Amino acid sequence: MNVRAAAANALFQVVDKGHSLSHALPAAQKTIKPRDHALLQEICYGALRYLPRLESIANELMDKPLTGKKRVFHHLILVGIYQLSFMRIPSHAAVAETVEATKTLRGPSLSGLINAVLRSYLRDQEALDEKAVSHNAGKYGHPGWLLKLLQESYPQQWEQLIEANNSKAPMWLRVNRKHHTREQYLELLDSEAIEYTLHSEADDAIKLASPCDVTLLPGFSQGWVSVQDAAAQLSVNFLQPQDGELILDCCAAPGGKTAHILEHTENTEVVAIDCDVNRLDRVYDNLQRLQLRADVICGDARYPEEWWSGNKFDRILLDAPCSATGVIRRHPDIKWLRRATDIEALAELQSEIFDAMWRQLKVGGTLVYATCSITPQENCQQVSAFLQRTSDAQLIGSEVENPGRQILPGEEDMDGFYYAVLRKA
Repeated sequence: MNVRAAAANALFQVVDKGHSLSHALPAAQKTIKPRDHALLQEICYGALRYLPRLESIANELMDKPLTGKKRVFHHLILVGIYQLSFMRIPSHAAVAETVEATKTLRGPSLSGLINAVLRSYLRDQEALDEKAVSHNAGKYGHPGWLLKLLQESYPQQWEQLIEANNSKAPMWLRVNRKHHTREQYLELLDSEAIEYTLHSEADDAIKLASPCDVTLLPGFSQGWVSVQDAAAQLSVNFLQPQDGELILDCCAAPGGKTAHILEHTENTEVVAIDCDVNRLDRVYDNLQRLQLRADVICGDARYPEEWWSGNKFDRILLDAPCSATGVIRRHPDIKWLRRATDIEALAELQSEIFDAMWRQLKVGGTLVYATCSITPQENCQQVSAFLQRTSDAQLIGSEVENPGRQILPGEEDMDGFYYAVLRKA
């Protein structure tokens, strides 16, 4: 398939059908040549970052919107505008390839319309761009509810958060210390002339100067290294797993934190639970590549009596289901798939899981509550409410007035993440 057609299909699946990009993109990749995968990803991610701006321009250039069976061609127009606005592809090539995609999408009669729209944009690009960013959605690339939430929650930092969300995410590696120290692995990167920088807190983390295919990383297939953001790697800093313990990784898929716990310990029994059987396949795949073993269980974290009858846990990492507002730079579709009402519903679910997991923790044990969110309702307010209703919970390492640690997107080039450490008295 023409890569622009594949991109239009993927955007249609996300924006109109409500599918996640992590579902739509792999499906689209199967329809094109492997050499075009990077281009497809760039177009899809970029178009979703700047969706309102592209929509505004398209609407200015068309007499009436494309609807029904023609709707995918609306997204093809967005694909064309994104290329002309943000990519280094020569304009004539971008237009020609986008028009050519109408044949693949079985709409050759629309080729004239799409050609006219894109050429009109080229003629009046400056004025159209200026008008597209004259309103908040086009200027900031965020839906109104999320923009308001960021402004209210982070009145001094919201613009930096917007900028971080609209940036391309770096590629962070986690060195498997079962095979190498970080310093030893750095020597392997040096030998391949792969440039990098290090993290000040995450002892296994390496940030690549430029993302690369994992097959180019020394020993990736042998499990020497994994791809994981530094903020997620900090989970072991807060959990502090010890040899020989019984540890639960709750809501564990895709398994990066499960593996990191195992890489840090010996003779440790780690139980990894998630309610999504399909996502658990990723856990199995990661454990197999890293040559690690955990007890992987499919179950609902709210009802542990249905899937666990063993001893209570020494430590629990509760990586709670959340809005994922801290990882928008990696998943720009989150901005358009989430709704303001989701936050309250998620906070209620988190509260249920929090209470259930606390009952599975032994006296003297440690629970780390974590999310990849930056909303106070899911994080500090969630922990404050838990402390108020739980008499045997002690907050560790932070003040009750402002519990936990909120990492914001872009902080030391990390994703947004939240951690709070609690001990059972």
